[in-house]
Amino acid sequence: MDHIELLVFGLLAATASLAVLAGVLRVPYPITLVLGGAVIGFLPGMPSVELDPDIVLLIFLPPLLYGAAFFTSARELRQNARSIAALAIPLVFVTMAAVAVVAHEVIGLGWSEAFVLGAIVSPTDAVAPAEIMRRVGAPRRLVAIVEGENLTNDWTALVLYRFAVAAAVSGSFSLWEAGLEFLASGVGGLIVGLAAGRVIREVRSRIDDPPTEITISILSGYAAYLPAEELGLSGVIAAVTTGLYMAWYTPQLTTPVMRLQGVAVWEILTFLLNAVLFLLVGLQLPGILDDLVGLSTGDLILWGALVSAVVIGVRLAWVFTLPYVLRLIDRREAQRRRRISADQRLVIGWAGMRGSVSLAAALAIPLTTDGGGAFPERDLIIFLAFAVLLVTLVGQGLTLGPLINGLGIEDDGQEGQEDTLARRRAAEAALVRLDELGEPDWISPESVGRARQMFDYRERRFGALEDGADENFEDRADAWRRLMYDLFDAQRQELLELRNRGEISEDIRRSVERDLDLEETRIQN
Repeated sequence: MDHIELLVFGLLAATASLAVLAGVLRVPYPITLVLGGAVIGFLPGMPSVELDPDIVLLIFLPPLLYGAAFFTSARELRQNARSIAALAIPLVFVTMAAVAVVAHEVIGLGWSEAFVLGAIVSPTDAVAPAEIMRRVGAPRRLVAIVEGENLTNDWTALVLYRFAVAAAVSGSFSLWEAGLEFLASGVGGLIVGLAAGRVIREVRSRIDDPPTEITISILSGYAAYLPAEELGLSGVIAAVTTGLYMAWYTPQLTTPVMRLQGVAVWEILTFLLNAVLFLLVGLQLPGILDDLVGLSTGDLILWGALVSAVVIGVRLAWVFTLPYVLRLIDRREAQRRRRISADQRLVIGWAGMRGSVSLAAALAIPLTTDGGGAFPERDLIIFLAFAVLLVTLVGQGLTLGPLINGLGIEDDGQEGQEDTLARRRAAEAALVRLDELGEPDWISPESVGRARQMFDYRERRFGALEDGADENFEDRADAWRRLMYDLFDAQRQELLELRNRGEISEDIRRSVERDLDLEETRIQN
């Protein structure tokens, strides 16, 4: 490809611009990326891009899956396991089947290709809906269900995707063999993921170097995914399992500096991977539409809308019918207490947006079959998958927030209560440790007194919050933060003047400023 360096620069500039636009419009960045990617592909002079399908899933999936699992709460997964499982496994089967029937009967795809399309559009994505739900203050349980569903339905959908692609490529399919492989791949992927997590844990426990640890963290998803795939097992489950395993043990393995840097790197990496996927699809759209020249624009729009309607309709029907079936089966009091309202089920149903995994699966469709011919209707499948992505991300993404507000669903306050509890208990633990130390000879009594005063104030402040008492602690804390922010700004300005006068180097300025940034971050709560 000519001028590849200009293309890469242009894509990076477009990514940054679309992210800024998302902030200005106050919408999740996947919405501006998917719209921007569709526009960029049709700009004059943009080259036609075609990726090697064999490397698409390999490059994008492991870090995305590992990162999503790592930053997911294992406790929330356990508490909502039943709701998550009902969405992540049977709903994927139902969605795939419904899309396949419509694609075969209405659009005219062969059964194998129809099931490939169904598998591609069946998994949901949690990035956009979770961001929206947190922004408008939805109950944490709803966010946990949406995020937990995303972790597991990727496994279900991608295993089904692999079966459907194999049937389309080879022309043969065995339901019995597929069922056994589905179960075996999941269990085997779990075992491989745990084994990989154990090895990574042992390695990282012997390392104290943030750049090296971050590199290992980025490679951890691949360390689980690749062996599992080579063994014919689920690389998705392996990567997710390793992510959950390392999330549990990482606090015992890392330093504060590593944690600060690691979180920042993962935020950037996740954003870039999603952005590249959206933009790559946009660059391929003109070529895809050129190959669909025999089909009318009206048919393409109608089929895209139809498949999107099936995906959305099946999910809404599922979340409103399955609970009543389960109530007939399980009438235990504990389960009745955990049931969610019809309004909350509507929110979960409307949060079923499609994202990066669907895009990666669409781009990974093989170019040819075993017989040497072109993969049947590959371009049409990619187009329809992109249409579903566009409708769900833009349509549902822009209306999910207003829907939550319109239904009057508010934060249940659980997260704030637990935050207050954690800060109070941490302060109490520090006070207990100070009592145990007494007045050690390696530090002055004045320093011990200052530490005791600080933690005693924290214990009383968060204790008052936890007990619902109004002792003016928050006003005093706000005033203290205002004072300290002013002092931090004065220190940063002095550092700049010292650098400008040549009295300190840029490295020294950055080092001191970083310490100030850490101090400022610490006093925000």
